[in-house]
Amino acid sequence: MVREMEAEDVLTITGIEQVCFPDPWSYESIMESLNNNLDTWFVVEMKAEIVGYCVFRIIAGEGELLRIALLPKWRGRGLSKKLMDQVVFYSRRWEVSSMFLEVRSSNECAVNLYRSYGFLENGIRKNYYQNPCEDAILMTIPVI
Repeated sequence: MVREMEAEDVLTITGIEQVCFPDPWSYESIMESLNNNLDTWFVVEMKAEIVGYCVFRIIAGEGELLRIALLPKWRGRGLSKKLMDQVVFYSRRWEVSSMFLEVRSSNECAVNLYRSYGFLENGIRKNYYQNPCEDAILMTIPVI
């Protein structure tokens, strides 16, 4: 089940951040984002346990996917697609004209997920990520 995130979910999301990213967001950063009117958070639950989430921002009719993550044992089950479906639905509801994101160049699973939704590569940010140092692929989709 996918639902909007609530304040009581922040501690769980902080734990997922620790598992999924070499540069995890802090509890405070997540709470600040959750309380920001520009950001929307969704969580995906399996058996009443939060196993993943995504966050995106809408500014001036454009959407930016900031994060999407699933606990490793829940990957490969279509749950990222459920989160992306919710992002697309929400974006259409708010008449977003385009979306963009950046992704580690080595993250083939994520790149393939984004391509399956019609995102196209439109640039590289050299040495954008740290821990390890890596390029970011910039991706956009003109209209959702």
